[in-house]
Amino acid sequence: MSLPIILLGIVLAATMALFLWGKLRHDAVALAALVACVLLGLVPAGDAFSGFGHPAVITVACVLILSGALQSAGTVDVIARTVLPKNAHPMVMLTALSILAAFLSAFMNNVGALALLMPIALQIARKQGVPPGRLLMPLSFASILGGMTTLIGTPPNLIVSGFRAEAGLGPFAMFDFAPVGLAIAGAGIVFVLALSWLLVPRRHSQSAEGFETGNYLTEARVLDDSTANGKTLRELQSKLDEASAHVLALIRDEKRYPSPHANRKVKAGDLLVIEADPEGLTTALSALGLQLEEEASTAPEGEENGQEAAQPEEKTPGGRRRIVHADEVHLAEYAVSPGSALAGRSASDIRLRTRFQVNLLAISRNATHSRARLRTMKLREGDVLLLQGSEEAIAEFASHMGCVPLAERTLRIPDARKAITAAVVMGGAVALAATGTLPAAMAFAVGVLAVMVLRILPLRNIYDNVDWPVIVLLGALLPVAGALESTGAASFLSGQLISLTGQAGPVLLLALILIATMTLSDFMNNAATAAVMCPVAISLAAAMNVSADPFLMAVAVGASCAFLTPIGHQNNTLILGPGGFKFSDYWRLGLPLEVVVVAIGVPVILVVWPL
Repeated sequence: MSLPIILLGIVLAATMALFLWGKLRHDAVALAALVACVLLGLVPAGDAFSGFGHPAVITVACVLILSGALQSAGTVDVIARTVLPKNAHPMVMLTALSILAAFLSAFMNNVGALALLMPIALQIARKQGVPPGRLLMPLSFASILGGMTTLIGTPPNLIVSGFRAEAGLGPFAMFDFAPVGLAIAGAGIVFVLALSWLLVPRRHSQSAEGFETGNYLTEARVLDDSTANGKTLRELQSKLDEASAHVLALIRDEKRYPSPHANRKVKAGDLLVIEADPEGLTTALSALGLQLEEEASTAPEGEENGQEAAQPEEKTPGGRRRIVHADEVHLAEYAVSPGSALAGRSASDIRLRTRFQVNLLAISRNATHSRARLRTMKLREGDVLLLQGSEEAIAEFASHMGCVPLAERTLRIPDARKAITAAVVMGGAVALAATGTLPAAMAFAVGVLAVMVLRILPLRNIYDNVDWPVIVLLGALLPVAGALESTGAASFLSGQLISLTGQAGPVLLLALILIATMTLSDFMNNAATAAVMCPVAISLAAAMNVSADPFLMAVAVGASCAFLTPIGHQNNTLILGPGGFKFSDYWRLGLPLEVVVVAIGVPVILVVWPL
C-alpha cells in the first residue's frame, strides 16, 4: 500500500466521519476534503475546481431550475387536480399519490415533488381521520423510488453516468435506468402500500389542523389578571394535567429555572415554558389566562421588555408600511424543509418580526428539548413552526426561507399559458437528451435558457431554485473521487474485496456493492456516496474482467435507496416533524423495503445489464 493511498484513506475516513457526525453541513465537509487532498498532493491544484464544470453538476443545477419552473407555473397543481381521485378511500388516495409522486420524481427534484404533494396528503389525513405518518412515509419512499427511473431523476444517476463516460464507455442515456428503476420502483411501491399500515408507527397527538406534529414547546406570559398569578406550580400543574401539558421551566427577570420546585409561586410577568400538543396548548392557555409571549409583544427583537409594543405592520408592494389589523392575522403551521435558510438560525437571527412581520409562537421538535429561549432557539430541518401574521407576510416568509405548509395550501390559480409552456419546455429538454440530439447537460441548459427568455420564472428568481450546497458538494467531491483512481486506491480496494470473498464470483460482489452503497447512503449524502463508490465499482469490474455497467447500476440503485434513517435522504427529513416520527421509526418499513430492493435489483440488473 503506497503513501498516497494511505493519505487518501485517512481523508476519506475523516470525510465519512464528518458526514455521519452531522454537525457540519455536507458542502463544508466536501470542500474540506478537497482542500485536504490538494494540500497533500493527491489532487493537482490546477484541477481542484474542475468538478464544478462537470456535466453532472451542470445538469443537476439546470434540472433544479426547470423543476422550479414547473412548480411556479402551476403545472404540477394542474396534474394533481386532474389525476387524483376525489373523496376516495384513503388507500386509493395513497396509491394515486404514490404513483404520482414517483412519476413526478422521475423528471423533477424529489424534494420538490414531495413538498407539492405533502399538503394534499395531510388534507386527506385530516378528512379521513388517518394518522398523517401513515400517508407521509409511503409518499416519501415512493418519490425516492421514482427518482431512480431516469437519468435526471436523482443526482446519483447523473454522477454514475459521468463516471461511465470518464471510463471510456460513454454516458448513460436518459432512459437507460428505466428497466431496472421501474422494476424496483414498482415492487417497492407495491410493498410499501401493502405493509405500511402495519409497519409505520401510529402517532396519536393531532394538531388543530388534523395532522401530527408532536408536542409544541412554547413560552406563555403570566399577566396581572391571569388565573395563574399568585398560584404555585403544583396548583397550576393540576389544571395543566387535564390538557396533557407540562411546565418545563420558569423564566423570571431573564433568569431561567429549569424543573422549578412545585411550591414556587408564579407571579405576573413570569414566563412559563410549556410543552403540550396544539389542542392541549389552547386549553392550558385558556384555563390559566396565559398569553403566548411572541403574541404578547411585537417589539423588534432585542428591545427591552417594557417598551411600548408596536402595532403589527406589513410592507406594501410600494415599500410603505401599513397596519395589519387583528382580523387579518391568522395562525399557520410550517415545516422547516431540508436546505432551508432557517436551519441553524433562530427567529432573532433572521429578525423574524421586524423583517417579515411574523411572530413565532411555538416550535414542535420531536423528542428533544432546548434550554434556549424561543426567539433564540436554533431551528433544525424537520422542525414545525406555529406562526402568526397576515397570510401575505407568512407566505413571503415561507417562500424566502424554504418552509413547507402543513395545512391545505392557499388556492393558487395557475397561469394556463405558463403551465403549458413550462411543461413543453421540460418535455422538449427531456426529448433532446433522450434522443441524443444534445448531451444531457446542454439539453437542459437549453431548457433553462427557454425558461429565461419566455419569462416562465422572473429572472431575479431563476437561481433561487438551485440547491447550492448540493452543487458545492458535487463540485468539491468529484476531484476527490477522481483521486481514488489516480492514486490506485480504487484498484487496491477492489483487489482486497475480491480476496476477501474468495471465488464467490461477480454476482455476490454485485450484491455486496449494492448493499454497501445502500448502507452508506442511509447515513451520508447520496450524491457523495455515489461519487465515492463509482471508482471502486469500475475497478472491481476491471479486476474481474467483466462489464462495469451492472456494478455502476448497483451503485445508482444503492445510492438512491436510503430508507433506514431520517438523515439518509432529504425527503425523509422533510416528513420527520409533520409525521411525528422518531429517528428509530424509519427502519421498521425501511429495512424490509431495502431487502426487497436487493432481492429485485440484483437479478434485474443481471438480466438488463449482463456481466
